[in-house]
Amino acid sequence: MLFRSVNPMLSLKRIAFGLATINIPLTALAEPSELDVIKVDGTRMERSLLDTPAAVSVVNADSAQQGQQNIQLDESLARVPGLYLQNRYNFAQNQRISIRGFGARAPFGVRGLRVRVDGFPETLPDGQSQVDNIDLDSMHQATVLRGPASVLYGNATGGVIDIETLSGRNITGNGELRLSSGADGFRKAHLKSGGQKDNAHYYIGVSGLNYAGYRDQSAVEKYQLNSRIGWELGNHQEIDLFLTALDTPYAQDPGGLTRSQAHTDRKQATMLADRLDAGQEVDQQRLGFRYRNTSLAGGVLQTRAFISQRDFTQQLPFPGSSLIDYQRTFYGAGVEYSHNLDLFGLRHRYLVGVDVERQQDDRGRQGVSFNGVITGLTANEDQIATSSGIFVQTDTFLTDNLTLSLGARADRIQFKVEDDFLSDGDDSGEQQFNEGSFSAGVAWHALPAHTLYASVSSAFETPTFTELANPSGAGGFNPDLEPQKALNQELGIRGTISNDLLYDLTLFSVAVKDEITPYELGGRTYYENAARTRREGIELSLEHFTTETLTTTVAWTWAQYRFDRFFDEQQGVDVSDNHMPGLPQHIVFAEAAWRPQNGFFVIGDVRFASEVYAENTNQTRIGSHAVVNARFGKRWHFNHQELELHAGINNLFDRDYYSNIRINANSDRPDPADRGYFETAPGRTLYAGVTLRW
Repeated sequence: MLFRSVNPMLSLKRIAFGLATINIPLTALAEPSELDVIKVDGTRMERSLLDTPAAVSVVNADSAQQGQQNIQLDESLARVPGLYLQNRYNFAQNQRISIRGFGARAPFGVRGLRVRVDGFPETLPDGQSQVDNIDLDSMHQATVLRGPASVLYGNATGGVIDIETLSGRNITGNGELRLSSGADGFRKAHLKSGGQKDNAHYYIGVSGLNYAGYRDQSAVEKYQLNSRIGWELGNHQEIDLFLTALDTPYAQDPGGLTRSQAHTDRKQATMLADRLDAGQEVDQQRLGFRYRNTSLAGGVLQTRAFISQRDFTQQLPFPGSSLIDYQRTFYGAGVEYSHNLDLFGLRHRYLVGVDVERQQDDRGRQGVSFNGVITGLTANEDQIATSSGIFVQTDTFLTDNLTLSLGARADRIQFKVEDDFLSDGDDSGEQQFNEGSFSAGVAWHALPAHTLYASVSSAFETPTFTELANPSGAGGFNPDLEPQKALNQELGIRGTISNDLLYDLTLFSVAVKDEITPYELGGRTYYENAARTRREGIELSLEHFTTETLTTTVAWTWAQYRFDRFFDEQQGVDVSDNHMPGLPQHIVFAEAAWRPQNGFFVIGDVRFASEVYAENTNQTRIGSHAVVNARFGKRWHFNHQELELHAGINNLFDRDYYSNIRINANSDRPDPADRGYFETAPGRTLYAGVTLRW
């Protein structure tokens, strides 16, 4: 039974009956669909959105980002159901992103998801992702696959965020300069240029951000480069070269507050974060190559290769072994080939491919006293992770209106640590995981503009190097930590009604075995396997073209995320049937965008999240919050140039809420009131900017 614990009012039978009895004229249902022209390639096999048998959302950057600050991904992706984003104002911890509850456990960075930009992974072989290298001002389109991603990319249970940046083919005009500033010392500049001539095209974008931050000890300075150049070689061949760079001289970390500290002074940093000057420095570059041949033996061949270098230093907001640095080299390659064929009297489309990636970290750790004095080296090791995977996908067109989609993937992921700090013993070690995953789905075009789909798929997620740390103090890998495995079932329907209303409704159920969950011990985060967890819910998105100038958008997620069977040994409590921490049951995004023909725009949105719990024991409950934002602007044309002014107000009604909850923080402290779970969000914030295009 797909929804064994959901309220009977939400049963599949009743929902299906309700959909069948909605009184909508058949002429409205049969209208041609705008979804036919929205292409989806985040599922590797390019399809129209209407033909995709999976829960997937496509976000156009032009409309989603209009008038925004473009600080972090939540501004663009909050409209995607099933997606929950936190940590927007702490640039040292990166943004916490979860899909269907996967990824919520990450204390920093992104876990449980695969993140790609222009086909290149931002996710390492060990499963950790960073999104600080994504240039939001250069984003063209984002595709979000909500559900297990292992069958497509390996080692992820939550989903895929696939971003395509601008190129000389799709940039508007020849160039753009955008300057903006606002409260809390916010200043940002972005310059981009691009175009095409004959068989070549290019794009370059550079940006700089300087932001003092709402809280003490939360400032950031950040510079980015995003560039590409491409050539069409003839005979349906093309190549692209990519160069991206990130320089973050500092991104401070104010730490997590207790509830009483947050009530006393929402802007304060923790004493130790301020004293130790907690934060990070990052320097990263990536060079990528992509080749595409659309007529090789009647099929399409795509290859890619990349290499990146990342230098990183971070002071955590507590003393002890808390000063971390690494020098990382990450490189890899991939090949995939797709083709159409007729077999057994049926039409088929298939794709086969191989991915190989390697991560090498020269990693160190130093001790720091309460006064910020470095006391000496505590760790020095090389961490090496290698992943390789082979995959296959097929679409079989059983009838003109019914498609069967199958997929399978086999992965091998190897971890190796070479310990160079031997004064406390040799902590070297190796670990290998061999995993497989599958997917099966059907898509039925009930009417020309509507598709009903159902799918079942498996996924796995290995621990990262950080998560494999041994809490016993014996060194090496934690021998008791296993990969988590998920089985996902979903039923959905999407389409358009009278070409005015785009809708997407998905019901999902995910059963997870050996869920990896965090706890803190001695100021450091460790991980353990929860026995079983379950995720069940509904995702709904609606986009209504109310008039020629007014568009309304709604995204709603209702979900239950619970421990099925789990005894939390660290706190000595059976938390079976408890809510998983950090995840709201309801998430709502609603937006109204008015764009009259005179170049003026007014956009308002509201974002609501219901209450969450801060730890596995559900002792600390954080109430719901709703935040209203507004932005507006005006565009003028002068010959071949364009001038735009915009302004915005975030948190219009000045609500107090938390932008992030540090899950299970300080769980070794017996009194929950002494635990630093809370990162406060800014109050009412104003900003404005000017854009010149030519």
